Amino acid sequence: MLGESGLTGGGYGGQVRAAQLRRILLAHLKLKWPPLFIWGPPGVGKSSVVRQVAAEQKLEVIDLRMLLLDPVDLRGLPIPRGRKVHWSPPEFLPDRGKGILFLDELNAAPPLVQASVYQLVLDRKVGEYRLPDGWTVVAAGNRESDRSIAHAMPTALRSRFEHLELVPDLESWKTWAYPAGIDPSVISFLEFRPALLYQMLPESKPFPCPRTWEMVSRVLSLDLGTDEELRVLEGCVGTGAATEFDLFRKSLNRLPDLKEIANGQNLAPADAVTGYALVSGLVARYGADPSRLSRLIDYAEHLGASGFRELEVLLVRDLVRRNPAVSRSPAFRHWAEKNVQALG
Repeated sequence: MLGESGLTGGGYGGQVRAAQLRRILLAHLKLKWPPLFIWGPPGVGKSSVVRQVAAEQKLEVIDLRMLLLDPVDLRGLPIPRGRKVHWSPPEFLPDRGKGILFLDELNAAPPLVQASVYQLVLDRKVGEYRLPDGWTVVAAGNRESDRSIAHAMPTALRSRFEHLELVPDLESWKTWAYPAGIDPSVISFLEFRPALLYQMLPESKPFPCPRTWEMVSRVLSLDLGTDEELRVLEGCVGTGAATEFDLFRKSLNRLPDLKEIANGQNLAPADAVTGYALVSGLVARYGADPSRLSRLIDYAEHLGASGFRELEVLLVRDLVRRNPAVSRSPAFRHWAEKNVQALG
């Protein structure tokens, strides 16, 4: 059934966007139960959301790659103690503090390894080891349809989790991308071509996804020649997406001076394509500066008056996405009162 969010519930549980997953995970951190299993294709950002929430809450993350473990690793080693045997738990399991025990790639692990976590997930203990009260169990894995390593998860293990499926979503990704320092040209390109945020292509080894677009952002900081840079971009997101992105960046030569705009000049973009880059550049460079907020919202209104209504709304929304405190400012409230429908 299609919900209010436009997402559906399917064979992998309720579908959620990254922003929704963050809120759900925050709520579960208070209860510690039931444990979550996050399904999703490779590179969609499952582990990134977990780490982001943990960092915001100042929690430790212990990331166990279950594919690399043997069935006996969780229980530990037997140590003789008189006429009995004591099981010494492994050092990687927590014994104090607060955090998230992240069982990543759980369904990629062999069945015996999956079986070894039954008790840990349900009872929060393994043999003589007990997970401290301040820790929450979260697991993740790729779907069987993603052409990645995956074993069928036993029903006994499946029933121990609450299941959610993370789906690619540009708005949630941008909320992460701005404070993470992703190159503005990457953000503006994906605003222009949102279908390329995630596109797994059977004929291509590299493919565009949130993880590989982050790679692209890092590559752009390298001192490479034009041809070498294109080859490296192709190695991140594939030939088709890299070619489109390269052409998009070359079209930005007509981009107005961002500093002049921030200082009060009402320079308009040549077209909507340049406008996407203009908005992303302004938000990335000046969006975290409270002293520039009123000016940027004034400029957004100028864009709307110049025939770029979509860019006006995009600029204001991305300012809030870059810094949620913007929504409490007088400049934003004044704009919002005149643009209630645009925010609906």
